[in-house]
Amino acid sequence: MKRTRRLLQLAFLLLTVAGVFLLRANAERWCPLGGVEAIYTYVNEGNMPCSLAVSNFYILAGLVVMTLLLRRAFCGYVCPIGAISEWLRGGARRLRIPALPVHPRLDVVLSLLKYPLLAVILYFTYRTGELIFRGFDPCYALIGRHGEDITFWAYIVSAAIVAISIFIVVPFCRWFCPLAVVLNPFSWVGLTRVKRDLDACLDCGKCDQSCPMAIPVSHMPSVTSARCTSCLNCVEACPTKEEGALMWGPPRALGRSWPQMALIGALAACLTAAVAAGYVWPIPSFVQQRGEAPPDTAAVELQVTGLDCRGRGSLFWYYLDRDDMYAVEGYLKLEAWPAPESAKVNIIYDAKRASEQALKEAITEPYYDATASIWRPSPFEIEGYDSLGLE
Repeated sequence: MKRTRRLLQLAFLLLTVAGVFLLRANAERWCPLGGVEAIYTYVNEGNMPCSLAVSNFYILAGLVVMTLLLRRAFCGYVCPIGAISEWLRGGARRLRIPALPVHPRLDVVLSLLKYPLLAVILYFTYRTGELIFRGFDPCYALIGRHGEDITFWAYIVSAAIVAISIFIVVPFCRWFCPLAVVLNPFSWVGLTRVKRDLDACLDCGKCDQSCPMAIPVSHMPSVTSARCTSCLNCVEACPTKEEGALMWGPPRALGRSWPQMALIGALAACLTAAVAAGYVWPIPSFVQQRGEAPPDTAAVELQVTGLDCRGRGSLFWYYLDRDDMYAVEGYLKLEAWPAPESAKVNIIYDAKRASEQALKEAITEPYYDATASIWRPSPFEIEGYDSLGLE
């Protein structure tokens, strides 16, 4: 079981690294915590904070469904921070580096730290419209291609997690992960669980020793702790598992233990459905509108460079909604999918009062700011179009 889980952790880590560094994908668009951070701004403005997209909501929804079925299996099988932390402690154990004991009461106190941490993250994210946690996020330090938006503090936090993980298994996941705050309520009512048969159990405590989340499995008839990641280490470590001392599955189907492949299949189905939804229903992450739509409208779809975040989306609308010689008359609606390289833009306009050429000119031509008495060059370029209007 542990070997299979390790291989799956490695596969997800390699997939993430390949997507970020080889395919130049924006991994932040698939971060479930990003969906939590974006809810307030999206509900109030219809827009997403920089670097995020509606796909963050899809992956968050998929993760919630996964947690309702499998508890926090995402943490035990997919999360790169959890995987690296487990590997570090596993390597330290082989080198005979002793674990640092943590008293159960201290463990409880430390596990509460993630709640005020999430509150601080959400407060400042909602106030500024920016991803405040990014500057300290160890996961972003891994998937952010180490650009200028990676702060020194992200590396400090990452180094601290690495150092502590040598002596304590998954400290970030147990005590500090803000996403765990969101998942815990769903994990408490998770469908599947580990159940202990008191008659077959030897009370040897090996299940407790094997649990990366420090859950006292040997003291529970059924593991309903929200921290459970369904890693099944406890089941594998049990010397009498064949006699049914520890079994995993839905409560009413625990006459026998379900195979780990059932867990992996359900996990893969949730993730696949979430990713597929992001492509089948690609809802725009930045929307602006001017006026009421007339009966006769037209639409144009463009690929635009320079439109990589929410702030640039506002600037793009500033040029589209201009009031100089390149002003576009009549109704306008902008739907955009900001992206680092090239952003998809859909513009709906009054077909009788404007044209596609007028829209392209408004986007690319310099704007004269009469208040400041200066020309403001457009930072945007449309693929396949130049300032002379040549296609």
